[in-house]
Amino acid sequence: MTTYDTIIKGGLVAAPGRDLLCDIAISNGRIAALGDGLQGAEVIDAQGLIVTPGGVDAHCHIDQLTSTGARTADTFESASRAAAHGGTTTLMPFAVQHRGCSLREAVTDYRARMGDTSHVDCAFHLIVTDPTQETLKRDIPDLAAEGFTSVKIYLSYDALRLDDRSALDVLAVCRAERLMTMVHAESHDMIAWLTERMVEHGYDDVRYFPRSRPIVAERDATHHAIAMSELIDTPVLIVHVSSIDALDEIRRAQAGGRPVLAETCPQYLVLADTDLDRPDFGGAKFCCSPPLRDKAHQEALWKGLADGTLAVCSSDHSAFFFDGPDGKKRNGDGAPFTRIPYGLPGLEARMPLMFSEGVSGGRLSLQTFVEVTATRPAEIYGLGASKGRIAPGYDADLVLWDPLQTARMSVELLHDGIDYTPYEGIDLVGRPVRTLLRGRTLVDGETWMGGEATGRLLACERPVPEDRPRPQNAYYDVTENRFSDGF
Repeated sequence: MTTYDTIIKGGLVAAPGRDLLCDIAISNGRIAALGDGLQGAEVIDAQGLIVTPGGVDAHCHIDQLTSTGARTADTFESASRAAAHGGTTTLMPFAVQHRGCSLREAVTDYRARMGDTSHVDCAFHLIVTDPTQETLKRDIPDLAAEGFTSVKIYLSYDALRLDDRSALDVLAVCRAERLMTMVHAESHDMIAWLTERMVEHGYDDVRYFPRSRPIVAERDATHHAIAMSELIDTPVLIVHVSSIDALDEIRRAQAGGRPVLAETCPQYLVLADTDLDRPDFGGAKFCCSPPLRDKAHQEALWKGLADGTLAVCSSDHSAFFFDGPDGKKRNGDGAPFTRIPYGLPGLEARMPLMFSEGVSGGRLSLQTFVEVTATRPAEIYGLGASKGRIAPGYDADLVLWDPLQTARMSVELLHDGIDYTPYEGIDLVGRPVRTLLRGRTLVDGETWMGGEATGRLLACERPVPEDRPRPQNAYYDVTENRFSDGF
């Protein structure tokens, strides 16, 4: 009988398509077999536990300089350690091109920031804010060949947003290179116009922040992003969907056969707009974009995850300390909402929240939990051959869950070093009790076993199929730069 490096024995395994009571054999950092009675040099007892693939957090901002000049609070070392404690073994943060800088330089700088300090594997998305001819014709194609195969564009924020012609230029390159385009979909001019008038009339307190970025602005931009993708005939993924209205636009496009994907985040599933109305500037802890909505939108988003309209649940982790020079109070205790860094910490909280509120709460099956937190993000972004599944040949990135263990979310429970969590006080049912990266234990209970960082920077495959069918109304072939027959 074959003896493997490690056996995870007797757990309920969330294998592709079904849950199995079986052993998992690991050799050379990969899953070698699933079965019964397997033998290994090391045996990990998983009796009474659930085993899932390691989480793939496909939307997080780590050690990133924002467009306002603030830098997020964590390093790759601290972020990856926290992620591992929460059951995430692959992170996908962003190499950001700021205006006037080259995309290639942005990637070079970000690789240096990661260095050899990450405890989990990483892959980088590209944020394009300055689509010069150099960016479009050289940098994006060259970087795609090196494994950077997803591009994010913004339709909001002065320093980040693209106008329609620039957005179409990027979409066209992404189509030609078979890349996935992520879109931050909020209508910039609607928000700017409304915010200007709110401030003019004295409605600049943080509790009014959600009203400055209304649902209609998200709905409008979501529709617009889908329309641009239809013109170019390329897939898009709408990130951090927060509302029923945006969800309806996505569902309508999908029903019409458009390749439109979508993501939501735990904050839109468990937090609400009322959280911003707190004393002592506490509402600043809940400022993110799009803003939090009410409970009706929460329930609709849960249903969207359950029925597949929403393919991915990411953290959109963008952590700022509450205090400090780059914190939420960087412009003063009580600053107007226009001068507060937007973003919430959530790397470690994502998987436990989704397990507790989703699986334990009866909103998601175990299979759907695995799909939206690991399998689908890996597939969508070109990591589907090695990440996100428990199957032979895949990396042995595994999480053991105790479905009965309970805890209350708090700063003390987490390991990110941030001085607050927006999820304070939420009761958890079900917790990760062991996390493995490529067969090596990083976390065992509350004990850190990671030692020196061994996370790798991953090259992604091109996620968009080469032979995808063309829709009936596509008349311009951007790959060949010509009009289609019958134009």
